[in-house]
Amino acid sequence: MSFLETKGMAKSFGGVRAVRGLSVKADEGSIVSLIGPNGAGKTTAFNLITGVYPLDSGEVFLGGELLSGRSQHLITRSGVGRTFQNIRLFKGLSCLENVMTAYDHRMRYTLAEALFRLPRRQAEEKAARNGCLKALELVGLGGAADERPENLPYGLQRKLELARALATSPRVLLLDEPAAGLNPREVEEFIDLIRRINGDRGLTVLLIEHRMRMVMSLSKWIYVMNFGELLAEGKGADIMSDPAVISAYIGEEEVC
Repeated sequence: MSFLETKGMAKSFGGVRAVRGLSVKADEGSIVSLIGPNGAGKTTAFNLITGVYPLDSGEVFLGGELLSGRSQHLITRSGVGRTFQNIRLFKGLSCLENVMTAYDHRMRYTLAEALFRLPRRQAEEKAARNGCLKALELVGLGGAADERPENLPYGLQRKLELARALATSPRVLLLDEPAAGLNPREVEEFIDLIRRINGDRGLTVLLIEHRMRMVMSLSKWIYVMNFGELLAEGKGADIMSDPAVISAYIGEEEVC
């Protein structure tokens, strides 16, 4: 069994079958992409893996351990981190405070220890702060810990969301269109950043992305979805030359 594996995932909303029997795999330490036209079901697949939506049928495994059926916070605690297609940062909080919101599930002090500010709470909060500062430094935002995210350029807001996902200490990282809205220079920076995170931390990465430049640069294996189903899978060169994929997707998308 692969490190991350879905078997026959399915989800319908009313009469719309958003995901139909989707099975994908990602080996430990690999970068795998999930691509397809808008409305293909890619983000819904991420929501099924992370427990945002319950599965109608199918299973999700991480490291051979069954994840499907667990609540979202337990799936996160098991080692699944993610970013979102639309940035979801908390205005009014600092960058550091935004990242620290993702660290809460790792806190181990009791209510009494919190109320009376006992030593374990203070030690846990110090560890949380240090861990979140390291996540900010990893994405190049070490000097912006006290800045408000709404004051950052859009490209840095994308990096801040990535830092927040890293603060959960994931074993697998799900990135939902991390390059959306970025200019070509920022895309190249993000490619380098993801490659570095994958290499330095050995993180398994599952990537949704429309920028084929990013997909082709990073991916060991590519899955193509269309109308909720798996249309094709393979290495980049095979996917780019597949007539069904070209017809359904690649010919209609920007490739920068």
